[in-house]
Amino acid sequence: MKLVVRVMEARNLPAMDLNGLSDPYVKLQLGKQRSKTKVVKKSLKPCWGEEFSFRVEDLKEELVVSVLDEDKYFNDDFVGQVKIPVSRVLDADSKSLDTAWYPLQPRNKKSKNKDCGEILLFICFYRSNSFSDLNGNGDLAPHLRKSVDMESESPSRSFSSASSTASPARQEEILSCKEEKACAQKTIASRIAQIFNKNPDTASNPSRRSTDLFEISETVGPEECDNKSEDESSSSSFEEVMKIMESRDQGSDIPSNLPGGVLLDQLYAIAPWDLNSLLFSLDSSFPKSIAELQGSTELQLGSWKFDNGGESLKRVITYIKAATKLIKAVRATEEQTYLRADGKVFAVLSSVSTPDVMYGSTFKTEVLYCITPGPECSSGEQTSRLVISWRTNFLQSTMMKGMIENGARQGLKESFEQYASLLSQNVKPVDSKEVGSNKEQVLASLQAAESQSDWKLAVQYFANFTVFFTFFMGLYVLVHIWLARPDAIQGLEFVGLDLPDSIGEFIVCGVLVLQAERVLGLISRFMQARGQKGSDHGVKAQGDGWLLTVALIEGSNLAAVDASGFSDPYVVFTCNGKTRTSSIKFQKSNPQWNEIFEFDAMDEPPSVLDVEVCDFDGPFDDATSLGHAEINFVKTNISDLADVWVPLQGKLAQACQSKLHLRIFLDNTRGGNVVEDYLSKMEKEVGKKINVRSPQTNSAFQKLFGLPPEEFLINDFTCHLKRKMPLQGRLFLSPRIIGFHANLFGHKTKFFFLWEDIEDIQIDPPTLSSMGSPIIVITLWQGRGIDARHGAKTRDAEGRLKFHFHSFVSFNAANRTIMALWKARSLSPEQKVRIVEEESEAKSLQSDESGSFLGLDDVIMSEVYSSVLSAPTSFFMEFFSGGELERKVMEKAGFLDYSQTPWESEKGDVYERQTCYKFAKSISRYGGEARSTQQRIPLSDRNGWTIEEVMTLHGVPLGDHFNLNLRYQVEDLPSKQKGCQVKVHFGIAWLKSTRNQKRITKNILQNLQGRLKVFVGVIEKEFATK
Repeated sequence: MKLVVRVMEARNLPAMDLNGLSDPYVKLQLGKQRSKTKVVKKSLKPCWGEEFSFRVEDLKEELVVSVLDEDKYFNDDFVGQVKIPVSRVLDADSKSLDTAWYPLQPRNKKSKNKDCGEILLFICFYRSNSFSDLNGNGDLAPHLRKSVDMESESPSRSFSSASSTASPARQEEILSCKEEKACAQKTIASRIAQIFNKNPDTASNPSRRSTDLFEISETVGPEECDNKSEDESSSSSFEEVMKIMESRDQGSDIPSNLPGGVLLDQLYAIAPWDLNSLLFSLDSSFPKSIAELQGSTELQLGSWKFDNGGESLKRVITYIKAATKLIKAVRATEEQTYLRADGKVFAVLSSVSTPDVMYGSTFKTEVLYCITPGPECSSGEQTSRLVISWRTNFLQSTMMKGMIENGARQGLKESFEQYASLLSQNVKPVDSKEVGSNKEQVLASLQAAESQSDWKLAVQYFANFTVFFTFFMGLYVLVHIWLARPDAIQGLEFVGLDLPDSIGEFIVCGVLVLQAERVLGLISRFMQARGQKGSDHGVKAQGDGWLLTVALIEGSNLAAVDASGFSDPYVVFTCNGKTRTSSIKFQKSNPQWNEIFEFDAMDEPPSVLDVEVCDFDGPFDDATSLGHAEINFVKTNISDLADVWVPLQGKLAQACQSKLHLRIFLDNTRGGNVVEDYLSKMEKEVGKKINVRSPQTNSAFQKLFGLPPEEFLINDFTCHLKRKMPLQGRLFLSPRIIGFHANLFGHKTKFFFLWEDIEDIQIDPPTLSSMGSPIIVITLWQGRGIDARHGAKTRDAEGRLKFHFHSFVSFNAANRTIMALWKARSLSPEQKVRIVEEESEAKSLQSDESGSFLGLDDVIMSEVYSSVLSAPTSFFMEFFSGGELERKVMEKAGFLDYSQTPWESEKGDVYERQTCYKFAKSISRYGGEARSTQQRIPLSDRNGWTIEEVMTLHGVPLGDHFNLNLRYQVEDLPSKQKGCQVKVHFGIAWLKSTRNQKRITKNILQNLQGRLKVFVGVIEKEFATK
């Protein structure tokens, strides 16, 4: 006997977050069985529409339905709960409780919040192992259909519409919808019977129960199985289904790669349609071959079927995955869904679940297959680009998240190495070098395109009603003058001046003048435009360096601004202050250009290419913008720009869905010495030796910010980002970007912006909030750096973002490097002459040990000190209160000029503050100082505190190579004992590599343990004298 619970929605939930909303989800428990719904973000009236089933073993048990608020970093908040005895459902009519609202109750009577909201539930019984009760009722088929439908779903959850309501009519609609799908269960039952009974003659006699089930299922009439989309997809071939998908495609964007990483990125000499058929067609042998290669058995390929009323195309694949070194052989279920299929671009999302592995019910592995057209080979052969990316989608929170992701990453890497090897045996891979030579072929074909003659353009341009009407009227007037006799002079006329003699003549004269003016304007615009004919087309670039070549192919759906219903468009490309202008295409909304533009070689790779499409109105009129676009080379892979349709922005362009077809190539003609040459030039500006970073360092930097492979790291500095509270992190500098990354208490902050986005850089004097350090204030241009706005301290009245950085280990070095890169990248020669260095010449900077950036991972903490104190927790916590006890302890420990900021609430019960102090000579012969960020968090049982601390050392050798991480855990002893227990954990986050890591760690650990003993001794002494 099973209990079915349908969780529909809730209302009037209390706000648990600071934004006045909640992130509610529902947990259900019956005995030892537990389930939970999905999380609905930022809602006080969530709709879940999910169904669960529980096995009933004891009728005295209670169903506990709890509503909780998800908290990303701390324990989830309890909202309310309702308890329903199982016996109440059994005693109800038809063994079910109608859909009803249940008031949520607080966890205990002492809770301050009595109003916890309401939840809408439907609860009923059904028997899964006997038909005796059903035979007693007159309505057999509906109960059977309901049972079969529930058995076909997940054992713990089945999905229902999220928009379920409380009305009985809606409940009947859901049940009737399930009845309509009963026919599909017959096919499923037949397949299950075939799997377990290979002999069809004996398939019907394994047991009486399976026979009854099959016979009763056959009583369902065929008229109830009219699912048009499923019949259409199951009866049609794969090619026909793809054509249906192509006809329904709404031009959606290509899905971006999943955040887990890219498993395969390769060009193949095959058309996208054929590659899609090879990988996903039911008739293809490739899925079976890859299963045999990987050792998977019992492969069952489901047919493609339309779902959700034909909106999506799905299929289900089941197999037993071969055993590995880590796990045994397990059964896997893979659901594949087409996200896009327009005949050229195909995107398939595969969701793999393995519930039999450890923690398998808490996650699913998702793999995205993207097939896009690639550039033509030099031989003219068509290519396709296959990109496979992945991620782990966690359905429930688990402490084993890191282990699961690492295991999935390793397993997928090995599997798709085999996948790529087998695919390369079936389809020829294309070398990128072979495609690179395609640039000359593409440009040659465009140069060979013949331009239209001036006479043909003139005929096309002037063949309109305005010109014909004006010509006819002019000819009519000339004939009239030839036939008419001269009139007598009258009124104000005199010899040589003939005025209109009536209102009609006056109106006719006005119309003739206006028409003549319009025609003369057309002629003038045409002549001026022909003078601008292909002004920059074919102009060769000069010099060596980064060579940017743009091929303008065509435009699509450009906005019409002329009365004729067309426009006269031309395109202006701008890069690094240099412009290239295309020719004007007359009276076109879908113009064909086939023009090539080359920019003179640049010393550094360009960051942005601005594209502006304008309508020509004459040499002295302001051009009307038809749309604009920005191509960011930092956020885009160069290979993706070899053949791309760029959507235009702007009111007119977005209304018409205007696009430009471009082919963009960026080449380096200087060879492999680009990095060394650039760094040697920067050294003269900075006044300091800049070491070349290793390939591993640059790779980690590129992965951290998602940068293209040509970007390289110049330098990085430890500093604080000033927002509401200072955030300790690291500032990264490269030729094109300035980026910031912080990982404080597991909360990661990351952003970057271009040097060209910076309008001004100012140095503010030290303040108390900046711990006595100068502040570098970076102001961006209006509308720039929007993706980095979460790192800005303020936004001024003009909408410009301002970023504040301070507490650099080597302020002079950081300031010089930032100013040098900004001036070299974004300032014109005139601006460079105007700007004068504000800082004076500092002493020769001590050459730091060369180190490479290792990445910013979570720190491994180990316990280094533990002690039981006679003082209670409340007295020990005065050490972190900023009072007299803290001052005495720090002075006794040898820390000078100790200062701290007040504790400020960060979120809920989490408080944060900053501390700063200098080392006495007895502690460090180098002197130096320490700056730290502390967080104070209460323990879950409220009987103690946890103090998290991240510390940076300034003015000591190699102090910028690492951060120190400390965790103080203070909790009361059991009730019969007095005092508290203190545990201290310690870890080092290495920011740069050094051969002295073990020596530094040992030295810091010994000093730390000695300081901790001093701390505890002073606190015990103060408590004893109190």
